[in-house]
Amino acid sequence: MSGVAVHFGAGNIGRGFVGLLLHRAGYQLVFTDVIDQLIHTLNTTPNYHVKEVGHDSATERVDDYRAINSRGDEDAVVAAIASADIVTTAVGPTVLPFVAPVIASGLRRRPDGAARLAVMACENAINATDVLAGHIRSAVPEAEWPAVAARAVFANTAVDRIVPAQSSEAGLDVTVESYFEWAIERPPFGGDEPSIPDATWVDDLAPYIERKLFTVNTGHAATAYHGFARGIKKLSDALADDVVRAAVSGVLAETKQLLVAKHDFTDEAQQAYVDKILQRFANPYLPDTVDRVGRQPLRKLSRSERLIGPAAELAERGVRPRHLLATVEAALAFDVPDDPESVELQRLLRTLTAAEATEQITGLRPADPLYADVLAVMERRVGA
Repeated sequence: MSGVAVHFGAGNIGRGFVGLLLHRAGYQLVFTDVIDQLIHTLNTTPNYHVKEVGHDSATERVDDYRAINSRGDEDAVVAAIASADIVTTAVGPTVLPFVAPVIASGLRRRPDGAARLAVMACENAINATDVLAGHIRSAVPEAEWPAVAARAVFANTAVDRIVPAQSSEAGLDVTVESYFEWAIERPPFGGDEPSIPDATWVDDLAPYIERKLFTVNTGHAATAYHGFARGIKKLSDALADDVVRAAVSGVLAETKQLLVAKHDFTDEAQQAYVDKILQRFANPYLPDTVDRVGRQPLRKLSRSERLIGPAAELAERGVRPRHLLATVEAALAFDVPDDPESVELQRLLRTLTAAEATEQITGLRPADPLYADVLAVMERRVGA
C-alpha cells in the first residue's frame, strides 16, 4: 500500500484514467464528487472495470476505493485530505475555483510534521495546478499562507487519454483507449516524487503540455468541427472522410511547425507524434461522437486554447495559419442544441457585430497579428 489518494471528479476520466493509474500504484482511492447517485453507486459497488480498446485490448479491475459527496459532507473530504498523500483533480478548469477552498481547509488541518501533500490538477489546460494553487491561496488568510503552502507540493501535469462518452448501461465501468500519458513535472518535489510507476516524470513540462494541447486537443477539435460540417456523427468516421482528414492534417502540420520552432522537438519526432495521434482518433473501437468532442466551443475558441492559441502564435511569427482559420470557421458553425455553449455561441453570432464577436469570443484585439483574419471569418459567420 502506497498511501491514500483523494481524487476530485469521479466521472469517466477520474475512474478510467487518473484513478486507474493511482490504483495501479497501490494507493487507496477516495473519490469525491457532487452527484449523489454516483457517490452511492461507488460506495455500494466493490469494484469496477476499465476496458482498454485498440490494438492491445485489456480489461482491468479497480477496487479498494470509497467515495464522498463533497457538497453534502465537506468535512469528511477535508478530513480525508488532511491525512492523504496525494490530491488530484479531473473536474474541468472552470470547476477548480470551487474545489480549491476544500483543499485549502484540508491543508490547514494537516498535522505538524506530516509529509507534504502532492497536489496535481489533471485538466486539459496549461499549468492547471498553478491555477488551482492560486485559488487555494485565495481561500487562505494571507498570514497563514506560508505555513499552509509549506504543507503541499504543487506540480503541473499533462494528461493524455481519450475517454469517450460511455453507454448508459455501463454503470461504473469505463471504456478508454489503450494509449495514455501522464507527464508530471519533477522539480517541485526536490527528488522526493510519489511512487506512480505509470507517470512520466519530466524536468520541463511546458513542451509536453503544449505538444499535447496543440496536437491532441487541437486535432480532436478539428476532427469534430469539420466532421460536424460534413454531417458525420462518429469521430472515427469523420477522420475516414477524405475532406475531414485533409483539413485535420493541415491543422496538425501548422501546429507541428509552431511546436518544432518553439521547443526541442525535431520535425521527424513531431511528425511521428502526429501520425500516432491520427491513428488514435481513427480507432473504430472508441464510440466517440463529433457532438461530444466539439462541445463547449466558446472555451475551445478562447484566446489561450487549442485553436486561437497556436494560430495567434503562428501569426506573431509571420505565418498565416489558414487551416486553423478554417477550423475556427467550422467551430463557429457548430450548432448542437444539447450543448449550452453551442447555444450561447449561436446567440452571440446573431446579436453581436463581427468586431464585437471577435473580441468577446476569441479574446483577440485589433493589435494582434491574427485579428484581421479572424475578423474576416466572423464577418462571414455573423448573422449567417
